[in-house]
Amino acid sequence: MATLSQQRASAFSLERIAGVSPWAQQVRRAIELVAAHQSSVLILGPSGTGKELIARAIHATGKRAAKPFIPVDCAVTTGTLFASHMFGHVKGSFTGATSSTLGCFRAADGGTIFLDEIGEMELELQAKLLRVLQQRMVVPVGSHDEIPVDVRVVAATNRDLGREVTEGRFREDLYYRLNVVTIRTSPLKDRPEDIPVLAARYLAELAGRHGMPLYALSPSAIEVLQSYAWPGNVRELENVLERAVMFSSGDEIDPEALSGFMGSGGVVNPEPAAPAGPPVHDVSQLVQATAQGIFSTTAVPGVFRVEPAVKAPPLAPSPTLPAGPGGAAGASANDQAGSAAWLTLADVERLHLERTLAATMHNKSLAAKLLGIDRSVLRRKLQRHGMEGQADQDPAGPESASP
Repeated sequence: MATLSQQRASAFSLERIAGVSPWAQQVRRAIELVAAHQSSVLILGPSGTGKELIARAIHATGKRAAKPFIPVDCAVTTGTLFASHMFGHVKGSFTGATSSTLGCFRAADGGTIFLDEIGEMELELQAKLLRVLQQRMVVPVGSHDEIPVDVRVVAATNRDLGREVTEGRFREDLYYRLNVVTIRTSPLKDRPEDIPVLAARYLAELAGRHGMPLYALSPSAIEVLQSYAWPGNVRELENVLERAVMFSSGDEIDPEALSGFMGSGGVVNPEPAAPAGPPVHDVSQLVQATAQGIFSTTAVPGVFRVEPAVKAPPLAPSPTLPAGPGGAAGASANDQAGSAAWLTLADVERLHLERTLAATMHNKSLAAKLLGIDRSVLRRKLQRHGMEGQADQDPAGPESASP
């Protein structure tokens, strides 16, 4: 029978799943139903939607509440450290193993292990995890003895594991081992009615736990929050509110205190973005400068040249393909000359390098950026083609030489 403290912990965990939306009510009911059993649970949903809160609520509401809850970040538990971190090791099993460790599974014995971001786990490690889930036994590194473990497994991911299985990035047998009961979280933009509840709760937490002033949201501020798409979900909402409290004065948080902290990418039905380019009052000057040949654009948005424009070398005429085995028409009258002038890959690369250097006024940094390569890679290519000296010429070109 649950103690009074365990009942309070259970109630508090469910209260953390705040909200008045149908999803919030449904997920609280699902937690109560799932917690009464020992089946594995898979929590799916976008980042920042409270997957770990749900996992902790399942643990706190169930029969294992008095036992440990051990969270594991599968995204960082990789490589050779996986077995030691998950299953433990014995003293002297490898260099630096000065003492024995339990590992996460044995540390969670009798309680719950939460495998967060399970979709990030490498295939080789998935096989090791599957064996433990099937056998309910762990073998510490450096030992041959199987040790039984009694844990409830709750896993979470923001990936579509069904698609990951289809594309071969996640083991199908492990997927079905974990996917006994599924709980799906909901993006915050799909439940705007929960935003006032979540905001009020977090503002109270900031005041009580962090010693910040207790603020309320003005009605217009609530409208602003509810009109935002929240790509970062609840986690982003908490960050916005914390920053707004630090920069607010008075008793309420108004829209002006929020506007600087919410990214434009999350605005619902945003206003059309102004076209990129210089300020309006500079347009006539830009046109005049370009016409005089002292200002020209590059292929990189926002990057311009102020040196006199240099004409890039013309492209060599594309040779026509020789006729096929059947003598099909397709070759021009100059077939023999075209075949003889057919460019090799090295020729094409050299030609493109020449054109890029001319277009960038022999600026290697900008040339590397245009080509999508590192500057050191560009230098090696220039050396291979015997063009290193050419790139080091005076960027102003021959026109800058004294008469």
